Amino acid sequence: MSGYEFNFDGLVGPSHNYAGLSSGNVASTSNAGQISNPKAAAKQGLHKAYTLSQLGLKQGLIAPHCRPDFEALKRLGFSGDETTLLNKVSKQAPELLAACYSASAMWTANAATVSPSADTEDGKVHFTAANLNNKFHRSLEPEQTGRILKKIFRDETIFKHHTHLPAGGHFSDEGAANHTRFCSQYDQTGVEFFIFGRYAFQKDMPAPVKFDARQTKEASMAIARLHGLNPSKTVFAQQNPAVIDAGVFHNDVISVGNKNVYFFHEDTLLNKEETLKEISEKFGDHPFHFVEVPRDEVRVEDAVKSYLFNSQLLSINETDMAIVVPEECKNNENVWNYLQKLPSLGSPIKEVKVFNVTESMKNGGGPACLRLRVALKEEEIKGVNPRSILSEELYKDIDSWIDKHYRDQIHPDDLRDPALANEVRTALDELTQIMDLGSIYPFQMI
Repeated sequence: MSGYEFNFDGLVGPSHNYAGLSSGNVASTSNAGQISNPKAAAKQGLHKAYTLSQLGLKQGLIAPHCRPDFEALKRLGFSGDETTLLNKVSKQAPELLAACYSASAMWTANAATVSPSADTEDGKVHFTAANLNNKFHRSLEPEQTGRILKKIFRDETIFKHHTHLPAGGHFSDEGAANHTRFCSQYDQTGVEFFIFGRYAFQKDMPAPVKFDARQTKEASMAIARLHGLNPSKTVFAQQNPAVIDAGVFHNDVISVGNKNVYFFHEDTLLNKEETLKEISEKFGDHPFHFVEVPRDEVRVEDAVKSYLFNSQLLSINETDMAIVVPEECKNNENVWNYLQKLPSLGSPIKEVKVFNVTESMKNGGGPACLRLRVALKEEEIKGVNPRSILSEELYKDIDSWIDKHYRDQIHPDDLRDPALANEVRTALDELTQIMDLGSIYPFQMI
């Protein structure tokens, strides 16, 4: 092959905690206030990435953000030295302290939308960092994400980095969690599929009523323009508002695609038949597999609880795929029964691989949330920071780094402890040296 799909997994940050910040995300809100285990969380995610790399799949790592975000707290009117400031925030607005301490950047499916060079007008790999402005704690991420991505994908002759879309609800963008790509080979022109939850300017269009739709059509269309995508190879479709109200906050909680396979729930799309027809027509004459999971076998509620569709669909050879699911799928009878028969249904999906990412799951993100997919041609890999590509050496270095710097537990009350903030900075300063990232964090730029 002359093209590969890399999965760049987000390293879980040292401040990983359960604050229940993400309304519309059932797992996030239901586990609010519990004691978290940052060390276990980071090791679970790293183990998943390394195990897949040992199977021959291409894996990379993306560094976490620095937390708490002291600059954001200062902009919100808090002052004093760090000890005084943390004390003030914890007493006056603990919800802001939790938000500014969030390790949510670990879910790199929301880091950006990526278009491979085979799809773009200028022949470069395009990145647009997501603005994530639907949730305050995530709206703090785009600038830092952009800096990190530029340090990883650093050859400007190969990679094009765009500034995140303007703030405000009209161009609300949640990144690759609402985007997938279909292709015959990773280095060949594909069909880019954008799924949105609502229209920003057309108020009479269908929309959820219980929870916010986090992705607008206008945002998706803007990214397609920025990336120079061919309209004849681009599909826009609306997610079913009813499933958003059932807890499907991103489309990757109800569907996933890879190469010539779209694995999705029966209730995923608002205009299903028209959308599937458009995908098929734009994909062309090559075989395509629509793997539709019936609602009478797996309810939307089952999908949300188990994160069946927040799975990684990975090509293990030229013809076959494996689906990587969280351990929680085994605990749901309907989901597990379906997965047991999935390899025999005639699609390229031939294996089911189960991973323990429970710490991430309890905070609202499964295997697919933890990775950003980047399709690269053989020659483009040379433009990637080599210390961001997962090797056995890097795995051992990061694993030792986690053991050295991460706490076993974080209680909500620990967020007011200035020692935790210092621990995070010390850890990340060392990480930038391990991953050859240079000075990317605010405390390194003073």
